[in-house]
Amino acid sequence: MAATRLSTSMEDLSLHVLDIVENSVAASARRIEIDVREDTGEDRLTLEIRDDGKGMDEETRRRALDPFFTTRTTRRVGLGLPLLAQAARESGGTFELISEPGRGTLVRATFLPSHPDCKPLGDMPQTLEMILAGKPDLDLRFEYTRDSEVLARFESLQAGESENGSTDN
Repeated sequence: MAATRLSTSMEDLSLHVLDIVENSVAASARRIEIDVREDTGEDRLTLEIRDDGKGMDEETRRRALDPFFTTRTTRRVGLGLPLLAQAARESGGTFELISEPGRGTLVRATFLPSHPDCKPLGDMPQTLEMILAGKPDLDLRFEYTRDSEVLARFESLQAGESENGSTDN
């Protein structure tokens, strides 16, 4: 039910992030990094999501932007990446999908925030909470910068790690 709501009404970018992270988890990612960089002088917002999942070969990467292609068995269409690419382009931005088998995936979308069709960022703290509630053992890093100044940073600790990064045995 939540997937249907997401695939039909991506009102803000945080919902796109949630969908892409679900894809990463389905691709066996253990670590996911989310970077949001805002450059007010360039009128640009860049969203990057990197994972250490199984990655995609060239054919799968090419087909991943087709809304009628999906590797999921729970539904017949895969709208997450195509909708994010469309949202970026509609706002005057760009979209990149970089992936290689065994090396993970990088999704990069840029937006022009002043463009009337640019979607709002949305509630990223709630999105991060939802991600970790569903996958508490995920190694998740988030960083938001504006004009090179870090405004928000979050990094979950992997299970068994202490605050200083060492493991407890």
